[in-house]
Amino acid sequence: MQVRAAPPYHEGKVPHGNEQHIREVQAVVTEEQVREALRGVNDPEIGRPIEDLGMLEAIEIEGDLVRVHVLLTIPGCPLQERITGDVRAALAPLGVERVEVRMRPMSEQQRAELVGQLRGSAPAQPTFFTDGSTTVIAVASGKGGVGKSSVTVNLAAALAAEGYRVGVLDADVWGFSVPRMLGVSGQPVGFDGMILPLEAHGVKVISMGFFVPEETPVIWRGPMLHKAIEQFLGDVYWGELDFLLCDLPPGTGDVSISLASFLPGAWMLVVTTPQDAARTVAERAGRMAEHTNLRPIGVIENMAWFVCPHCGERTPIFGEGGGGIAAETLGVPLVGQVPLMPALREGGDVGMPIVVSDPDSPAGVALREAARTIARVSRTKVGKPLTLITGPGASAGHAGHAH
Repeated sequence: MQVRAAPPYHEGKVPHGNEQHIREVQAVVTEEQVREALRGVNDPEIGRPIEDLGMLEAIEIEGDLVRVHVLLTIPGCPLQERITGDVRAALAPLGVERVEVRMRPMSEQQRAELVGQLRGSAPAQPTFFTDGSTTVIAVASGKGGVGKSSVTVNLAAALAAEGYRVGVLDADVWGFSVPRMLGVSGQPVGFDGMILPLEAHGVKVISMGFFVPEETPVIWRGPMLHKAIEQFLGDVYWGELDFLLCDLPPGTGDVSISLASFLPGAWMLVVTTPQDAARTVAERAGRMAEHTNLRPIGVIENMAWFVCPHCGERTPIFGEGGGGIAAETLGVPLVGQVPLMPALREGGDVGMPIVVSDPDSPAGVALREAARTIARVSRTKVGKPLTLITGPGASAGHAGHAH
């Protein structure tokens, strides 16, 4: 009987129908095994498996080579080497010796999905006065004692005297003084889950001073302060306002940061006195606008000079030029120079702003003109909330932007 020998395989060729079989024989692991092993690889910052976070884009297996595609939340992630090492370590027990980890940044849509996943059902950060009908002005200073609250109160009363609907939020929860300066006392009334602000000189007011005795210190930390500011903005029935002035505490602490997050696109007015010691600190407060959603509008120099009550001569007790230098440094106009007058201080003590008690005095005139300038500038410029700028330098880790 004649036996026909099987034809020999030619090098590089596989008989028809056997290609898949050969590939399965050559592959050292399956995709399911690789995926299960990578369940132990967590994002270094978020601490959750990269597969759960949508960062495990794909797995390719070619014989003894396993190629893992990983998505990064930002380009140039500083933790790439750690992720690569964790992937290799996770696959080593499977006997995989050739591991290739390829990385690329997430798309905007993928990043948005990740942020939504991390936030879960938690409510988004609330914002207030964003429809453009109310001009919000945060009045800031670098240090205490420069007359920031006095300027706030007089600007508010001056704007109200011009016919505007005005409110003042006394956000200086530790050093609240607005109620005394406006001559308003008592406790706001609650109505159907809302707080009705008190009013004086045509200005609606809310302050921590309405809820605690004047001599009682407020010893609160960040979360409580954040919640208090949120309630002052969201639970108070302000009605229709043309202007809301927010008297910030000195410096750039928790309250200022919280207020900026609640009021994206609000203006910032910086108050300083002429001397360098106050001016340099005020510039630091003004630069806070660069890092938040606030927009600088101008500088007011308080206590610019002393006016002699007998002859009217000006004496620059605290030096000269500090307000102008601060305005130039911050790239904003100097909207007013307010002279130092005993009547201005006395008005704050008895609850009678000088723009009401003596509007034609040098200080009264300066504050009224500053109020008109601020109203004109803030309500004629078309301003939009600043876009939050993100980038590799904004966080030490690659996942910081996702939180």
